[in-house]
Amino acid sequence: MTVETKPKLSRYQFLLVTIIALVLLTIVLDYMLTSALSAILLPELKITTKQFGLLASAYPISAGITAILLSGYADKFDRKKLLLFFYSGFLLGVLFCASAPSYNVLIVARIITGTFGGVVGPICFAIIADLFETTKRGRAFGILQMASAGSQILGLPLALYLASEWDWHLAFGLILTIGIIAIFLVIWKINPVNEHLQKPVKVNPLLHSLKIISNRNYLIVFFNNTLLVAGDVILMTFSAAFCINNLGVGLDDLPLLYGIAGVSTFVFSPLIGRLTDKYGTLKIFVVGTVITILTVGVFTNLEINPFWTVAIVHTFLFIGINARSISSSAIGTVVPEVEDRGAYMAVDAAMQLAVAGAAAILAGWIVFQSDDGMINNFSTLGAVVISLMILTIGLMFIINRIVKRKNTPLD
Repeated sequence: MTVETKPKLSRYQFLLVTIIALVLLTIVLDYMLTSALSAILLPELKITTKQFGLLASAYPISAGITAILLSGYADKFDRKKLLLFFYSGFLLGVLFCASAPSYNVLIVARIITGTFGGVVGPICFAIIADLFETTKRGRAFGILQMASAGSQILGLPLALYLASEWDWHLAFGLILTIGIIAIFLVIWKINPVNEHLQKPVKVNPLLHSLKIISNRNYLIVFFNNTLLVAGDVILMTFSAAFCINNLGVGLDDLPLLYGIAGVSTFVFSPLIGRLTDKYGTLKIFVVGTVITILTVGVFTNLEINPFWTVAIVHTFLFIGINARSISSSAIGTVVPEVEDRGAYMAVDAAMQLAVAGAAAILAGWIVFQSDDGMINNFSTLGAVVISLMILTIGLMFIINRIVKRKNTPLD
């Protein structure tokens, strides 16, 4: 039996994916931070769960609008220039968050941040899809997923520490500092990404977007990805407040809780990427989904428990979510044609972000905080999330068949 040797990443590919991972670390950290600050912002800003749900939705809704507007133009520019433009706007929004004096101003700042930051991820993924063969994408996305883990290991715990010990504005200041380093690395080390311009799209931007939206195969991937995001957002919007008020985790222990989960996902993400390349995206996705379903069922029905019990359950939850994200991202980038890739990524992001905004609002309506601080109806959120996860398994089987019909050697 001959064992196929997977080609290694080149030196430039490794440098490229590392820089993009740093960029995505700030995007992920910024996006996760709002939910992680729920236990702090609810009393600090004197707002209800419904108001917090609106705050959490400001970023994804504004980002979704930008993404759909960009979709028709995403393949008409050098992707590096596009990345620099939108990432600069994102950092400006983070600066406004770091200086926001009130709830209303913070919402405006989150809208600015989302308007620019929401499309940074799709641009980065389009760059990876352009410059990495399908046999290398699992490892590339595994490294990118380490950005999420890195945000939990270093960024999020440090940000939460700054917020709990001093002021929540400092948490956004941390993101701004890392972002300034990242944008200089993009300028200095990343070459122009413009090979896709050699295959110009012959339709106008509006028709190009309509072409993407009307493609049945693309729509199936979009629907699957929106369900993935909806489940994560519904669960995570109030998870920090739930851990502190319902499970007995101290505010001082919250950075450690996210740090432990981050270390675990940092260790497992590259392994998951390699397993995805070796065994196929569908198998890894199903295993990750089963782990996540079981963990969600336990987590959302927990009561006051020792810290380490909560930490173990919380960690398995993040490992399962990462396995689903890595495998679905790897297979999703195979579906679009080269000339559609940027627009496809933008439309995909727009749909995910719009659903994420709605999911955050829905979470704020399902749960409510009683006078004693308890977050009520959290088990209902768990039931909703599990239902969405079951649907994604069926959709991934369909997507896997679509990829096989393209005769792509992904599995």
